[in-house]
Amino acid sequence: MTRPLVRTTQIGLVALVVGGLLAAWRSGVFAEVSDPTSLARTLVDMGAGGYAAFILAYTLLQPFGVPGTVFIVAAPLIWPWPVAFVLSMIGTMAASVVGFSVARFVARDWIAARVPARFRKYDDDLERRGFRTVLVLRVVFWMPPLLHAFFGVSKVPFWTHFWGSFVGYLAPLLLVSYLGARIIDAHGHLGPQALPAIGGLVAGSLLLVGAVRLYEARA
Repeated sequence: MTRPLVRTTQIGLVALVVGGLLAAWRSGVFAEVSDPTSLARTLVDMGAGGYAAFILAYTLLQPFGVPGTVFIVAAPLIWPWPVAFVLSMIGTMAASVVGFSVARFVARDWIAARVPARFRKYDDDLERRGFRTVLVLRVVFWMPPLLHAFFGVSKVPFWTHFWGSFVGYLAPLLLVSYLGARIIDAHGHLGPQALPAIGGLVAGSLLLVGAVRLYEARA
């Protein structure tokens, strides 16, 4: 990528993030992100615009420290589970791309110096087996902002990161969307079916990782 193009990309990303944050603030979403049930009520009150507000807030807040679980728990409290799943996947992927892009194109050197050692040890694996490594790290760690940043400063190609993240997110997002109203009650507390659901999520994630390893071993 040429220097002028890098500079243009940096400016564009910064403008996108700042503009989106301002829009989220004006819509009142900032005030509710600490509580899934409060966020749900705010988005319901917005009507059809709640879809866009949900994705926008998720995309621009999660990479900078707001827990993504707030959004994916709120979604099935508002919408039918298929809609909640689609919106959660779009928001999660968009947040991952923003975090990755900011690290790669805007603040690479600053972020690289602050990536935790527990992620750095996967550098070589990302270079040799990028897709599997991204998938496994997403299954194990899910979507912390520092993981987005680590992928951004690593050598993993963008699309390898994108599709590895997508597959890694499928099982947990599907489970939370489908069982969300049963796992979390109206007050945001864990319900009686939470532990079996979490156990199923762990088992499904392990099966997914095992299937990918088996596929690569046979390829």
